[in-house]
Amino acid sequence: MNITKNSVVKKSLKGKDVLITGCTGFLGKVLLEKIIRSVPDIASVNVLVRGSSKYKSGRERFVNEVLTSSIFNHLKSEDPASFNTFCETKLNIITGELTEPQFGIAPKEFNDLANKIDLIVNSAASVNFREALDKALKINTLCLNNVVEFSKKGGDIPVVQVSTCYVHGLNKGDIYEETKAPFGAKIPRNEKGQYLVEGVVNLLKDKINNVRFPAKNNEELTQSLVDLGIEEANKYGWNDTYTFTKWMGEQLLLEKLDGKSLAIVRPSIIESTLQGPMPGWIEGIKVADAIVFAYARGKIAFFPADANGVMDIIPADLVANSIILSMAKVLTSPGETNIYQCCSSGSNPATTGELRDAMVEEALSNYKAYPKLFKKKKPAKDFPFVSKSVFEAAMKAVQMPLGLLHDVKSIFGKVETKNKMLKNIDTALTLSTTFSFYGFPKYRFHNGKLLSLAEELGEATDGEFAVDAGLINWKEYFGKTHLAGLEKYAIKEAKKEVVKSKKAA
Repeated sequence: MNITKNSVVKKSLKGKDVLITGCTGFLGKVLLEKIIRSVPDIASVNVLVRGSSKYKSGRERFVNEVLTSSIFNHLKSEDPASFNTFCETKLNIITGELTEPQFGIAPKEFNDLANKIDLIVNSAASVNFREALDKALKINTLCLNNVVEFSKKGGDIPVVQVSTCYVHGLNKGDIYEETKAPFGAKIPRNEKGQYLVEGVVNLLKDKINNVRFPAKNNEELTQSLVDLGIEEANKYGWNDTYTFTKWMGEQLLLEKLDGKSLAIVRPSIIESTLQGPMPGWIEGIKVADAIVFAYARGKIAFFPADANGVMDIIPADLVANSIILSMAKVLTSPGETNIYQCCSSGSNPATTGELRDAMVEEALSNYKAYPKLFKKKKPAKDFPFVSKSVFEAAMKAVQMPLGLLHDVKSIFGKVETKNKMLKNIDTALTLSTTFSFYGFPKYRFHNGKLLSLAEELGEATDGEFAVDAGLINWKEYFGKTHLAGLEKYAIKEAKKEVVKSKKAA
């Protein structure tokens, strides 16, 4: 990595007070770690965190769920004194709720915070593809009204919004850093060409209420709201509720912050880190990992995907760097609105078949190095991809007789839970429904504006704030770095209960 001398990025962020949301999430942790490591001269990082059932205050939750993360191990070991000093003097944790007016904090605290902050970074989101529509709307769309209010309260504070490349929905082909028309039902635009989503949101609220009142219980209501979200997303031209509500959030900001300082950063499928703070760091199981786990655990012999389709994966550290470059941009170019895509398919494409082959090759030669991932069992020599229709037909052909057998045994009181194979099939069909859109890509995302921004700010391609997907060697990254990261960081081994016995006196 080349350290940029006289960095414009570091200079523009020096002495600035920043408000960040979403730091309890995967990407938020990567971003925070990078700021602490590479932008130590920032004045303060103010983190909005809501309490939880386990931790009532945002600070308590942050200390126990964020600062304990292994992503900070490098900082803690390399220079513990500096890390502790930064946390004690520059980290300010605010207990609040992004979806509530004035973030759910006292009016005076809200005003004081707005008068202090130089820059807002909103990376909070519900990334559940099949989220209940009311919840997805609240978190991914409507909360941005609160961000707008905060920005205006502070005298038009610049905003960096973290979105997703998949706001383009079911559009196909080459996708650039712009707003494309929805693939499905038309949405009105104003004279500036901005999409007006308030009417759509109101219609969705009415439909949510129509579903809410007839529901017999919470479980039925939740499922009805999930189904409604998918139905409405498909109607307007999106695959899932997440991407539909994120697109509406973008439109809300573009309209209400027109003429203000705004940057929208769209990552593609975010996976483990490429370089820093350590290669392969990841938290939880991400989109592309559905393929990895289906193969590693051997529960199904084939998977629904297009081997020739280009799956757009981007390492989390490149996304964090893109956000930081955008932070510098909104500060150095006031009044501009820019959209940046952090992606790989346009500049360094990798097909799902190539990614699979890299994974299979590493697994067959080195599976013993991944005991948690492969359960110490040698995996299959091949993992063929098939069409979604073939996959679902095969699964349902097995599911029907197993389901019938389960029902018959249940009648005679011989089983209480589903057959293990039946559960595996249910899981496989759910994966097919949820991830098939991403496994059969019909697009290529381009990031020319992001690469130009890096050049504008004087950042080298392989510099401290690298954003270029051209750095990725896919065979090395997906076949080795990513598998090692899943093994080390993502898979948590079940803790065995230790029973202590006391000897009789």
